[in-house]
Formats: sequence, structure tokens, C-alpha cells
Amino acid sequence: MILSDTKIKEAIESGDIVIQPFQKSALGTNSYDVHLGKFLAVYKNRDLDAKKHNEVNHLEIPEEGFVIQPGTLYLGVTEEYTESHSAVPFLEGKSSVGRLGIDIHATAGKGDVGFCNTWTLELSCVQPVRIYAGMPIGQLIYFSVDGDIENYYNKKPNAKYNDRTIKPVESMMWKNKF
Repeated sequence: MILSDTKIKEAIESGDIVIQPFQKSALGTNSYDVHLGKFLAVYKNRDLDAKKHNEVNHLEIPEEGFVIQPGTLYLGVTEEYTESHSAVPFLEGKSSVGRLGIDIHATAGKGDVGFCNTWTLELSCVQPVRIYAGMPIGQLIYFSVDGDIENYYNKKPNAKYNDRTIKPVESMMWKNKF
């Protein structure tokens, strides 16, 4: 079941959901709008290897915006730091962003209960488009969980994305054993 605005506010008041900074105007009927942070990252190498650490170059979006180009994966980050201790967060793009031809994630729209961080976005586009720090970029939807949770993300010893950051984080696939 998707949490309503009332249930999201109750979860924020109880500490089960944390959104920092929180803006009441960003709370929708059953979602919360998140905004693009000021940092982007691009991989240093064009050819990526899933078994190796693929390093990134970080850049700051200038006040006049930054034009993203088709054929390049840009890692973005949300302005908002979030925590979810009893609901499953899903991040979806806003329809206004989609209508500009921007995808905000390739596959990673679902978070885990216990995820405590900013969200790294996997930005791509179908034609050049200028983006700006602070623009609404997506919306978080929260689903209730049925049953007890034994394995919170922030308590897992092998969790790869627990270090709090304001910058996008590159793939940590190389830390897996395969």
C-alpha cells in the first residue's frame, strides 16, 4: 500500500521517515518531490568494467545550468538526505522531467528499508537539455511493509552505499564477488 500525504507526515513526525531539508510544498497527495543537487559526476573512462572500480569526475552545476547530452550517463544526486525505517521508498521521475526527455534512473528506483543517504540519480536524455541545481527532479513514493524486518540496509555489513554524501556515488558493483 502506498502511503498518503497524511501517513508520510505522521512517519516524519515519528522519525520513521526523515527528509532533510523538508519543504511542506514538496509534499504531494501520495509522494514527496525531491530536487537535483548541485553535483554531477561522469565516468572517467568511456568503457566500463563491472569487475573494476570505475572512477568518476565530479562537477558542480553552475548557476546558468548545465546541458546534458545524449549518449552520456550522468550521475546526479538529490538535495534531500532521506531515511526510511519502516517503509520502502521508491524514486520515480516527475512527468515534467520525462517530458523533457530525461530519465532519472536506469534500474535503481527502489530503495531499501534502512537506506539513509542522498539518492544517486542515473541521468540520461534523448536530446540535449539544460538542467539546474534545485530543480524538481523526482518524487519519492513510500510503500508500507508487511512483516518484521531483520535486515535493515544501514545495518548490513556489506552495504555499499552507507557513507553519507552530497555527491553522486559511482557503481560499487566491483565490490561484489562474481
